[in-house]
Amino acid sequence: MMITLDTKLTEPFVDEQIYNTHLKNAGLAYRTLQKKQSDRDAFLGWMDVEALESPIDEIEQVADFLGESCEVVVVVGIGGSYLGAKAVIEALQTPFDDTKPRIIFAGHHLDDVYHRYLLDYLSDKTFGIIVISKSGTTTEPAIAFRMLRLLLEKRKGKRFAKKHIIAITDGKKGALKQFADKQHYQQFVIPDNVGGRFSVLTPVGLLPIAVAGISSRALLRGAVRYHNVSPKEALRYAALRNSLYQGGYSVELLASFSSQLMYLAEWWKQLFGESEGKDGKGLFPASASFTTDLHSLGQFIQEGSRLLFETFISIKTSSEELVIPKTKNDNDGLNYLAGKMLFDVNKSAETGTKMAHFSGKVPIIDIVIKRNDVYHLGALLYFFELSCAVSGTILGVNPFNQPGVEAYKTNMFALLNKPGYENQRTVLLKELSKLK
Repeated sequence: MMITLDTKLTEPFVDEQIYNTHLKNAGLAYRTLQKKQSDRDAFLGWMDVEALESPIDEIEQVADFLGESCEVVVVVGIGGSYLGAKAVIEALQTPFDDTKPRIIFAGHHLDDVYHRYLLDYLSDKTFGIIVISKSGTTTEPAIAFRMLRLLLEKRKGKRFAKKHIIAITDGKKGALKQFADKQHYQQFVIPDNVGGRFSVLTPVGLLPIAVAGISSRALLRGAVRYHNVSPKEALRYAALRNSLYQGGYSVELLASFSSQLMYLAEWWKQLFGESEGKDGKGLFPASASFTTDLHSLGQFIQEGSRLLFETFISIKTSSEELVIPKTKNDNDGLNYLAGKMLFDVNKSAETGTKMAHFSGKVPIIDIVIKRNDVYHLGALLYFFELSCAVSGTILGVNPFNQPGVEAYKTNMFALLNKPGYENQRTVLLKELSKLK
């Protein structure tokens, strides 16, 4: 199997009757999702993975064009409009690789220092822009796109900019759609029935991934393959995490001993946090990168409040054969490791950590993939998407909306005096005056 679950270190902490109930409900939830898959309002377009392959030829053509003509490609987006692509690129691109084009992300925050340095960096570079937004009015990417577009037009002219700005947006409406039509930008459509955090296997993720030199086609093949086999492990994962939540655990810590999966964890945090954190419910999704974080969070995990369980992503094999060398004087005392593969040392650290945390009464779910490659990563992305949709349904929330995200935007717009937010501004300023 492409993905397996090892639950030996979970079972002692889970009530069997509660788990069986949740597993039954997971099956019911999955069948309900399948029935609603064709409903345009159900946001389940990501489940029809084979249909997502339709624009792949055009995606590859555009990726080749940008790769050949640009030193840098800036991907502008926030949330699901950038996290999936960054997760895959960070997981699969060779570290310290200077191959062109360099992929840079912008529009995922409002930090003026970052954007000042970015504009300065691009001032003597030939660059392209992939701007991703259904509406085109989300503040963070809209500001970044405005600044980047104007810089590109100033440096290279509007004709060059039109060829090197790609818009991934709504197919029919929205400010970005209208602007892209007017400027004659090449466009890809974000499907109406796919929400942002489930969009990594649409052009939102596939185009930046392909520009980075990673096979979007193979990524999709992995997802399709997992989609076509039994969803048993995804349903088990959903049932286990809900069982632990019902048993009093409030935090799920996603951990891995591969530093390349750090941004996969960031993507996972948005996927589950935005899908389940509603109505006063939901596990808090956190993450750790081991062994690094064993020297910061390790103490708390081992002996702190018993509020969390760990979910590990474990990789069975490595493509690297890095051997630890022997030295004559053995001044660091490491000759006992000489001749061993660094991967095997890391696996020993992983096993030792799991057993230590288990002895500290931390439940551990182990998600095992054969290797960290594009095919298995595609399967893992779909595994998490399916698990999340099922898990949220079991929990009794709508996993496909995010009403709470609007609260900070309303306050921000009011403070910035955006037209239409005058009443909110008056109320907010009164509240702020009480805090002085």
